[in-house]
Amino acid sequence: MELIPLSLSPWFGAIVVWRLALVEHRLLRYLPVLLPLALLAVFLQWLPAVSGGQSILQSWAWAPSLGVELALRLDGFAMLFVLLITGIGTLVTLYAIAYFAAYPRRERARFVLLIQLFMAAMLGTVLADDVIALFVFWELTSLLSFLLIGFDASSANARKAALQSLLITAAGGLALFAGLLLLGMALQTFRLSEMAARAEQLLGSVWLLPAIVLILLGAFTKSAQFPFHFWLPQAMAAPTPASAYLHSATMVKLGVYLLARFDTVLADVSWFAPTLLVFGSVTMLVAALGALRASQYKAMLAQSTVASLGILVMLIGLDGDLATVALCVFIVAHALYKAALFFVAGTVLHTTHTSSLLHLGGLRHSLPWTAAAAALAGLSMAGLPPWFGFIAKEALFEAQLSGSQGWWVIAVAVMVNAVMVAVAGMVAWRPFWSTPAQPVPLHHGASPGMVIAPLLLAVCGLLAGLLPGLLGQSVVTPAAAALQGHTIAFELALWHGLTPMLGLSALVVVLGLVLLFNWPRCHHALLRAAWLQRLDANAYYQQVVDAILLLARRSTRWLQNGDMRHYTVITSIALVAVMLWLLANAHIGLSLVAGGQWLPVPAALLTFGIVGACVAVRTRSMVAGLVGVGVVGYGSALFFLLHGAPDLALTQFAVETLVLIVLMAVLVRLPRAAPPTRSRREVAVDATIAVVFGLVLFVALASMLAQPFDTRLSDFFRASSYVDAHGRNVVNVIIVDYRALDTMGEIAVVALATLGAWSLLRRRRGGSRRGGKP
Repeated sequence: MELIPLSLSPWFGAIVVWRLALVEHRLLRYLPVLLPLALLAVFLQWLPAVSGGQSILQSWAWAPSLGVELALRLDGFAMLFVLLITGIGTLVTLYAIAYFAAYPRRERARFVLLIQLFMAAMLGTVLADDVIALFVFWELTSLLSFLLIGFDASSANARKAALQSLLITAAGGLALFAGLLLLGMALQTFRLSEMAARAEQLLGSVWLLPAIVLILLGAFTKSAQFPFHFWLPQAMAAPTPASAYLHSATMVKLGVYLLARFDTVLADVSWFAPTLLVFGSVTMLVAALGALRASQYKAMLAQSTVASLGILVMLIGLDGDLATVALCVFIVAHALYKAALFFVAGTVLHTTHTSSLLHLGGLRHSLPWTAAAAALAGLSMAGLPPWFGFIAKEALFEAQLSGSQGWWVIAVAVMVNAVMVAVAGMVAWRPFWSTPAQPVPLHHGASPGMVIAPLLLAVCGLLAGLLPGLLGQSVVTPAAAALQGHTIAFELALWHGLTPMLGLSALVVVLGLVLLFNWPRCHHALLRAAWLQRLDANAYYQQVVDAILLLARRSTRWLQNGDMRHYTVITSIALVAVMLWLLANAHIGLSLVAGGQWLPVPAALLTFGIVGACVAVRTRSMVAGLVGVGVVGYGSALFFLLHGAPDLALTQFAVETLVLIVLMAVLVRLPRAAPPTRSRREVAVDATIAVVFGLVLFVALASMLAQPFDTRLSDFFRASSYVDAHGRNVVNVIIVDYRALDTMGEIAVVALATLGAWSLLRRRRGGSRRGGKP
């Protein structure tokens, strides 16, 4: 099957899935699981070729005139993400259908539709080779994430969290778009696969610094790096299946994916890697403190996810092939155990209606299979052998020990991973194996779908640890080789002997257990720490939002105060300033020499218009002022008619007539004479602005007419109107074909204005007979 149709098929399949999710039958409602499962099966057919080093490239001319293509590339790194997206997407769909079993079927179907559309957007992002197409899919993930986080529209917290995530990720997306455009301009290509080959051209470009900064902003906002780390814990207001999919396994790793792709492109930029090291390490520390202060089940998992994302960014900043291998290993390990733990959290919250970890315990009796899944996933998160999490931790320490970054990177990793061990104990051991102060009531049991999904992921984490060579050769090593651009000779193994990495892993476990047994003391101490409360990034975000809203309110009161004169003055002054600046910098000669043929009819029309304008300005009678404005409009129409533009003249006649009819209908209900509303000072200011505006416009027109007439545009329209648009009237072709959208917008404005005026002016028949006012 072709790659482009395959990547686009989920968009159409999601519509079918939406209809299938509406089925009430207990088993048939699970049919939507077949879509991600089928995609997983198809992509697995390409796994042998991709593992052998082959890259599958396909493109379709999307906007040829702009050089934009829907170019897709399936290499080892894209395959790693594709398997995670489709594999975990299958289990998320299975879990979601069981999770929403008691909800109205339309709610269940809507959630399944959004999840499948999100999967399609994720696949497009990781497969895109053209950066413009990548940005389109990137922004689609932000929009769909907004809808999933705010799925419960009745919840104020969900709406607020959804808006926060959209503002941050969408703003970062715009920065990313600008950075990608600058990078494409500097390298003369928008293909990711070609950018690495042209990386040397970037060093001498003036766009280097802004391009990198903008790309980092886009990646950091998406992957919740400091100082944008606060939005991810707030996004836990989303339903648990969405949290498991979006904010642990896939979407939040998009920033990591992008940075990894650009690592080879920007490898020669001396400050790029240290920047990633610093921001990744700071994110790790901040998130570890946040996890120690958290008490809610999903909030603690979210903080640990932010810490893991910091580890991934830090790994990209390390040098050497081992760091790339460790990056790929950690991506897989984190996706397996964190998605499983989110499923577990969702089951606990769904069945007990209790979110505080300090009030949970003893659930192993009522939720035995969920407890088993939690134990398996928690041990992998803690990094104990023989789970795959242990291999990921050893790969992390090996990459750090072989790098040249110094001891501080290792120290940060040890401290943060020790906190992750304690978090694993809190989320996987405490709810099931500890004894609660009060019995935790179970409102209902866990359905099979809610048990199978976390159990499968947890078992996969164990099997991957027992058989690391199979996963390493087929997925991990090819992914790392695709990033580095050359073959990497590395074999994943569970046991490397008594090594420094093993010693660091043991130290992490010991420190984590000590922290776990002293969790309440550390938790309450950090909650009371005033300096941590002052460093609340979410509070700073809210202050910024409040300041922007305050500025908007004050600007609105000043700019949109309901005074038409105020609007006109601001607009006129701005136009005069712009025109004066353009005239001053255009260096165009101005010729005001009198000459040319005397044309009595145009002169009479000009006099006609001047008289009408003076009447409109000076009269107190609204009817007379309206007539004066109409004289100017009809005079313009006659000018069009004299210069061979009857269609424009007819349009002007129609518009003027319509305006006169509408305004006359308004004047029926207004006083015949307008009372004075301006002081002498305001009249003087208005007159001055009007005179200056007229003079500047006259000078601008005279300057343009003094230049030789450029016929290139006229020649183009004259030559192409009949050939391209099959129209003999050039003006009509320009209006209807070349400016079709503009013309349609003008028609829509006039039509809507007419409808609005008609609805305001019409009288309700029979209103006076009912005793009401007309």
